[in-house]
Amino acid sequence: MLISAGDNPERLDSEASFAALCGTSPVEASSGKTQRRRLNRGGDRQANAALYRIVLSRLRWAGPSQDYLRRRLAEDKTKREIIRCLKRYVARKIYRHIVSANTAAQPTEPARDAA
Repeated sequence: MLISAGDNPERLDSEASFAALCGTSPVEASSGKTQRRRLNRGGDRQANAALYRIVLSRLRWAGPSQDYLRRRLAEDKTKREIIRCLKRYVARKIYRHIVSANTAAQPTEPARDAA
């Protein structure tokens, strides 16, 4: 995931831009009476595959993700839609870590004298 962000994560303006880079941004795919979204097919396919593996392991081992799956299935969502939502959630969490690591790594400028 860090390779997708590159050496300059400051080029990512927002969480949405990172999601688009990873191919997890939602795109309207509605037709007629059907209202739905699908994932953006653009972006880094390897990052998208990594997010998919993360989501599958969370669905298998993480209790909150399993609870989310059961709750959304009760709301008549498909498993594919649920995985799409979880991929976006994971991308959001990773973006926050990238931004926080970037701000912590930036050197601070020394105070200038008023002379």
